[in-house]
Amino acid sequence: MLHRQNITRSLATLIVLLVILGGIYALWLRYQVEPVTRDGKVRADMVPIAADVGGLVTEVKVVDNQAVAKGDVLFVIDRPRYRLALEEAEANVASQEIALAQASREDRRNHAMTEVIAGEQIEQGRARVDELRAKMGQAIAARNLARFNLERTLVRAPVAGVVSNVSLQPGVYLTAGKPALALVYSKSMRVEGYFEETKLPAIRVGDPASIYLMGVADEIQGHVQSIAGGVEDRERMGADGQLANVNPSFTWVRLAQRIPVRISVDKIPPQVRMIPGQTATVVVHPRTDGRSIHRSLPW
Repeated sequence: MLHRQNITRSLATLIVLLVILGGIYALWLRYQVEPVTRDGKVRADMVPIAADVGGLVTEVKVVDNQAVAKGDVLFVIDRPRYRLALEEAEANVASQEIALAQASREDRRNHAMTEVIAGEQIEQGRARVDELRAKMGQAIAARNLARFNLERTLVRAPVAGVVSNVSLQPGVYLTAGKPALALVYSKSMRVEGYFEETKLPAIRVGDPASIYLMGVADEIQGHVQSIAGGVEDRERMGADGQLANVNPSFTWVRLAQRIPVRISVDKIPPQVRMIPGQTATVVVHPRTDGRSIHRSLPW
């Protein structure tokens, strides 16, 4: 009886050890071999919104974190001032038209009376017409520019997205080209997964991927869009035209370099909201095409 109990205990202990070893092996495959990383970030392109013309802000039509469509008006720059500039330019065009018409009539009359009008006066009349035509072209260009500037007083969203960091208020004077707020380009939403270099052989462009945001259990579907072409070598410094400055020390613990892998988002669950800066876990599912990957030991 005692012998049978010892055998049972030994078998139970062996089973527990096998289960523990199997779990350790599964974890090793999961986090050391399979293309999985918990070091992922949600990224999106930021479009700085700046006015193309300078002036006082008369109206702000958006609030912070508001979704906008392409072409929506975000804020308005002093339109009355630019409307007056357009009216002045249009009046200048009308004045030049009158002067050119008068000079053209005089030039035609001079050419019809060559017997009584000196040739020098005829040449002066023709030169006057050419000069007024050039001024007419300048006036039309100035009018078109004034019309263009008036249109640009309505600062519109160049792309669809979400406005961020909105602190702009009416009465603020903006110079041309100065960023006034930021716009998160919605269609550029993606995830950057920083995979260890030892896992890159199993990753190819086009492989499907699963994305899990921190604290969210729902799966976001995507695929590998691209793999970074290079990363900064922190062990070597030196500008162009100088000798390489190589770090003389060497750490015996060799950590795998992390390479950015861009994951394009294909499908987001309706209840999930992606915000640039969120932390994510990325799992790449390598396509099975019969190819084998030979891995070497990390030392």
